[in-house]
Amino acid sequence: MRKRRVALAGGIASGKSLIAQRFEQLGAVLVDYDTLARQVVEPGTPGLEVLAQVFGTGILRPDGTLDREELGELVFDDDSVRKNLNSLLHPLVWGAAKAADAAAPDDAVVVHVIPLLVETDSAHSFDKVVVVDTPIEMQIARLMSRNGYNRMQAKKRIAAQASREARLAVADYVIDNSGTIPETLAQAESIWDQIKTS
Repeated sequence: MRKRRVALAGGIASGKSLIAQRFEQLGAVLVDYDTLARQVVEPGTPGLEVLAQVFGTGILRPDGTLDREELGELVFDDDSVRKNLNSLLHPLVWGAAKAADAAAPDDAVVVHVIPLLVETDSAHSFDKVVVVDTPIEMQIARLMSRNGYNRMQAKKRIAAQASREARLAVADYVIDNSGTIPETLAQAESIWDQIKTS
């Protein structure tokens, strides 16, 4: 069996983590780009050093760690600042993802949990693309509940990402996460069986 690379994408608060966790339980090797994005800006890393140079030391907490909320406020208010941030971080994250993928067994199904699949125009890099789809109102409600954002902050973060339509356009499989957790997981399990036998 050859190694298969699967992209798992979806908008913010769409339920990617739930699906990723189930895929991992079913045997996937996970490469989580959000986790990698945190690792490449840990204290002492070149990533954090360059962010502080570009965006100022105001994005650092007193203990030297990255203040994500502070950086988020800068980024979500200005497209050019967000593009600048992405141009600095994406090469570091993709390099770490490539190394993690290479370390997986030759017969593994490697699931890349990649929120910005469409924005980075990288769907073609994977054998299959799974998109977790959630109505925007549900995303807003989850962000307000989970992150404590007000409605405007939640909408701003959703608007900063690709549209639902753009994500669905690159999907080989779509998981509708507007129902119950068991309904969502049943879809994930069915898709997993198809990927394993493809």
